[in-house]
Amino acid sequence: MNEKHMQYILAVLKEGSFTAAARKLYISQPSLSQAIKAAETSLGAAIFDRSTDPVSLTPAGRLYVEAADQISSISSNLKKQVEELNREESGLLRLGISVQRGMELLPVLYPRFRAQFPHVSLTLTEQGSANLEETVLEGAVDIALLTAYPRYEGLVYELLKEERLVLLVNKSCRLAKRIAPGTPIDLREAADEEFLLSKKGHSVRVILDALLIERGLTPRRALETVSIEVGKRMVAAVPLVMACPDAYADTDNSPTSPYYCYPIEGVRNPRHFYACYRKNLYLPKYMHGFLDCLHDTCF
Repeated sequence: MNEKHMQYILAVLKEGSFTAAARKLYISQPSLSQAIKAAETSLGAAIFDRSTDPVSLTPAGRLYVEAADQISSISSNLKKQVEELNREESGLLRLGISVQRGMELLPVLYPRFRAQFPHVSLTLTEQGSANLEETVLEGAVDIALLTAYPRYEGLVYELLKEERLVLLVNKSCRLAKRIAPGTPIDLREAADEEFLLSKKGHSVRVILDALLIERGLTPRRALETVSIEVGKRMVAAVPLVMACPDAYADTDNSPTSPYYCYPIEGVRNPRHFYACYRKNLYLPKYMHGFLDCLHDTCF
C-alpha cells in the first residue's frame, strides 16, 4: 500500500472533494486524481463513489481506509518505540482537559509529573468533555481527562474516580438554616429553593434532570451556566443552590467556606472521571508515568 496514496485518499475523505483535498495538499487536482486512480487500479476496485456530494467511500474504499488507519498506527507506534529507545526520558504529551478540571487538578498533578519527567513537554487542548472524545479519536491529543459515558469502541476509558454529586447552598437559604451543613439530603429538601443549573448537555445537568424527574420536582430556575466556577461564585453571593461534582466543591463546611455543601442522596448514575486514549496508541514510559500520577492525585 503506497504511503502517498494513503495520504491522498484520507485527505479526499476528510475534505469531501478532490478539489478541496488538492488545495489542502498543495498539488493540482489532475495529479491527485491520477494518484488515486493508480491506487484504485492497484486495489482492483473503485475507492470513491464520485457521483455523491461530498464524495463517499465504496465498500472496497471503506476496507482500504480501515487498513490504511491500521498501517498508519503501526508505523507511528514503531517510530515512537524507536524514539523511546534512543531517548527514554524525553518526549511530548498532548493532554486534553476542560478548563474547570485544569483549574482543580493541574496545580497538583503537573509538579508531580514534572518532578519525574523533567524533559517531557506538556501541551494542553482545553475543551469540554463532550468534544474531547472526538479530539482523542482524531489523534489531536494523546490522553484526555473527561467525564463521559463510554461510547467509542476505539478508545480506552481508564477509570480515575467516581464523583459524588453535592448541592451547594448559599448560607442565607432556608435549607441552610434548617439542616446542618454536610448532612446527606434528598433533593426534595431543596424544593422551595431557587436553582442555578448547568446548561443542557452538561453531565451534571443530565444526572440532575433524571433525579428531578424521579422525585417529581420542577425547580425554580434562576440562571443556567456552562461554567461550574461561575455557578460556585454565584451561589456564594446570591441565595441560590446548585448541583456540583464534589471534586469541584469546597466540602469542609468551615466557617470561612463560601457556601454550605450537602451530599445528594439517591443518585443512580454518578459521574465517572476517566483518562481516555486510543486503543492503538503506543504509550511510552512517560505516558504510563503520567497515568500513575493521575491515579495518585485522584485518590
